[in-house]
Amino acid sequence: MEYHFRIHQEGPIYWAECLELGDCLAQGHTELDLLDNLHEALNLHLEHPDSTKTIFPMPRKQLAGKNIVKVSVNPRVAWVTLLRNARLARQWTQMEAAKALHIKNVYTYQKLESSKTANPGLDTIVKIKAVFPEIKLELLI
Repeated sequence: MEYHFRIHQEGPIYWAECLELGDCLAQGHTELDLLDNLHEALNLHLEHPDSTKTIFPMPRKQLAGKNIVKVSVNPRVAWVTLLRNARLARQWTQMEAAKALHIKNVYTYQKLESSKTANPGLDTIVKIKAVFPEIKLELLI
Protein backbone atom coordinates (compact mmCIF):
# COMPACT_ATOMS: atom_id res chain seq x y z
CA MET A 1 0.00 0.00 0.00
CA GLU A 2 1.49 3.32 -1.07
CA TYR A 3 0.26 6.82 -0.30
CA HIS A 4 1.23 9.94 -2.22
CA PHE A 5 2.97 12.98 -0.78
CA ARG A 6 3.65 16.35 -2.36
CA ILE A 7 7.07 17.71 -1.42
CA HIS A 8 7.60 21.41 -0.77
CA GLN A 9 10.74 23.36 0.00
CA GLU A 10 10.79 26.47 2.13
CA GLY A 11 14.29 27.79 2.54
CA PRO A 12 16.52 25.01 3.80
CA ILE A 13 13.60 22.86 5.03
CA TYR A 14 11.71 20.25 3.03
CA TRP A 15 8.20 19.30 4.06
CA ALA A 16 5.48 17.14 2.56
CA GLU A 17 1.77 16.51 2.91
CA CYS A 18 -0.09 13.31 2.17
CA LEU A 19 -2.57 13.88 -0.63
CA GLU A 20 -4.97 11.18 0.54
CA LEU A 21 -4.59 11.80 4.29
CA GLY A 22 -4.58 15.58 4.56
CA ASP A 23 -3.40 15.77 8.14
CA CYS A 24 -0.34 13.53 7.68
CA LEU A 25 2.74 15.76 7.38
CA ALA A 26 6.49 15.50 7.83
CA GLN A 27 9.58 17.60 7.35
CA GLY A 28 13.33 17.18 7.02
CA HIS A 29 16.55 19.09 6.44
CA THR A 30 17.34 17.09 3.26
CA GLU A 31 15.17 15.20 0.80
CA LEU A 32 16.58 11.91 2.09
CA ASP A 33 15.84 12.96 5.67
CA LEU A 34 12.32 13.90 4.58
CA LEU A 35 11.69 10.53 2.90
CA ASP A 36 12.68 8.68 6.09
CA ASN A 37 10.40 10.94 8.12
CA LEU A 38 7.52 10.46 5.67
CA HIS A 39 7.66 6.70 6.09
CA GLU A 40 7.62 7.03 9.88
CA ALA A 41 4.87 9.69 9.90
CA LEU A 42 2.63 7.68 7.57
CA ASN A 43 2.92 4.49 9.60
CA LEU A 44 2.31 6.30 12.89
CA HIS A 45 -0.67 8.14 11.42
CA LEU A 46 -2.32 4.91 10.26
CA GLU A 47 -1.31 2.91 13.30
CA HIS A 48 -2.64 5.36 15.89
CA PRO A 49 -5.77 7.08 14.61
CA ASP A 50 -7.18 10.01 16.57
CA SER A 51 -10.38 8.01 16.99
CA THR A 52 -10.94 4.27 17.13
CA LYS A 53 -13.76 4.86 14.64
CA THR A 54 -11.58 6.48 11.98
CA ILE A 55 -11.84 4.94 8.53
CA PHE A 56 -8.84 5.97 6.47
CA PRO A 57 -9.21 6.58 2.74
CA MET A 58 -7.34 4.10 0.59
CA PRO A 59 -4.48 5.41 -1.52
CA ARG A 60 -5.19 6.35 -5.10
CA LYS A 61 -3.60 4.20 -7.77
CA GLN A 62 -1.99 7.02 -9.72
CA LEU A 63 -1.43 10.65 -9.00
CA ALA A 64 0.35 12.84 -11.47
CA GLY A 65 1.96 16.12 -10.73
CA LYS A 66 5.10 17.84 -9.72
CA ASN A 67 7.05 16.81 -6.66
CA ILE A 68 4.84 13.82 -5.82
CA VAL A 69 6.41 10.76 -4.22
CA LYS A 70 4.95 7.41 -3.19
CA VAL A 71 5.57 6.25 0.36
CA SER A 72 4.90 2.62 1.24
CA VAL A 73 3.18 1.49 4.41
CA ASN A 74 4.72 -1.16 6.62
CA PRO A 75 2.86 -4.44 5.81
CA ARG A 76 1.71 -4.95 9.40
CA VAL A 77 0.35 -1.40 9.57
CA ALA A 78 -1.32 -1.91 6.17
CA TRP A 79 -2.94 -5.13 7.47
CA VAL A 80 -4.27 -3.40 10.58
CA THR A 81 -5.60 -0.49 8.51
CA LEU A 82 -7.38 -2.75 6.02
CA LEU A 83 -8.92 -4.93 8.72
CA ARG A 84 -10.01 -1.98 10.89
CA ASN A 85 -11.47 -0.16 7.87
CA ALA A 86 -13.44 -3.24 6.81
CA ARG A 87 -14.81 -3.77 10.33
CA LEU A 88 -15.73 -0.11 10.78
CA ALA A 89 -17.37 0.09 7.35
CA ARG A 90 -19.82 -2.52 8.65
CA GLN A 91 -20.17 -0.60 11.92
CA TRP A 92 -19.10 -3.66 13.87
CA THR A 93 -17.41 -3.68 17.23
CA GLN A 94 -14.33 -5.80 17.70
CA MET A 95 -16.53 -8.28 19.58
CA GLU A 96 -18.88 -8.57 16.61
CA ALA A 97 -15.96 -9.12 14.25
CA ALA A 98 -14.55 -11.79 16.58
CA LYS A 99 -17.90 -13.61 16.61
CA ALA A 100 -18.20 -13.45 12.80
CA LEU A 101 -14.73 -14.98 12.55
CA HIS A 102 -15.55 -17.63 15.19
CA ILE A 103 -12.86 -16.27 17.49
CA LYS A 104 -13.93 -17.02 21.05
CA ASN A 105 -11.92 -14.30 22.77
CA VAL A 106 -12.12 -10.63 21.77
CA TYR A 107 -8.51 -10.17 22.93
CA THR A 108 -7.39 -12.63 20.26
CA TYR A 109 -9.18 -10.51 17.66
CA GLN A 110 -7.67 -7.31 19.08
CA LYS A 111 -4.21 -8.74 18.40
CA LEU A 112 -5.16 -8.81 14.71
CA GLU A 113 -5.82 -5.05 14.83
CA SER A 114 -2.52 -4.18 16.50
CA SER A 115 0.55 -3.76 14.31
CA LYS A 116 2.71 -4.90 17.22
CA THR A 117 0.97 -8.28 17.49
CA ALA A 118 -0.72 -8.86 14.12
CA ASN A 119 0.80 -11.85 12.41
CA PRO A 120 -2.12 -13.91 11.14
CA GLY A 121 -1.57 -17.40 9.81
CA LEU A 122 -2.94 -18.52 6.46
CA ASP A 123 -5.99 -20.17 8.03
CA THR A 124 -6.87 -16.92 9.80
CA ILE A 125 -6.34 -14.90 6.61
CA VAL A 126 -8.69 -17.25 4.73
CA LYS A 127 -11.36 -16.80 7.44
CA ILE A 128 -10.95 -13.03 7.40
CA LYS A 129 -11.15 -12.89 3.61
CA ALA A 130 -14.39 -14.92 3.73
CA VAL A 131 -15.95 -12.51 6.24
CA PHE A 132 -14.43 -9.36 4.70
CA PRO A 133 -14.10 -10.09 0.95
CA GLU A 134 -13.51 -6.39 0.28
CA ILE A 135 -10.04 -6.55 1.86
CA LYS A 136 -7.52 -6.41 -0.97
CA LEU A 137 -4.63 -8.57 0.16
CA GLU A 138 -2.50 -7.38 -2.76
CA LEU A 139 -2.21 -4.02 -0.97
CA LEU A 140 -0.02 -5.70 1.66
CA ILE A 141 2.77 -6.36 -0.82
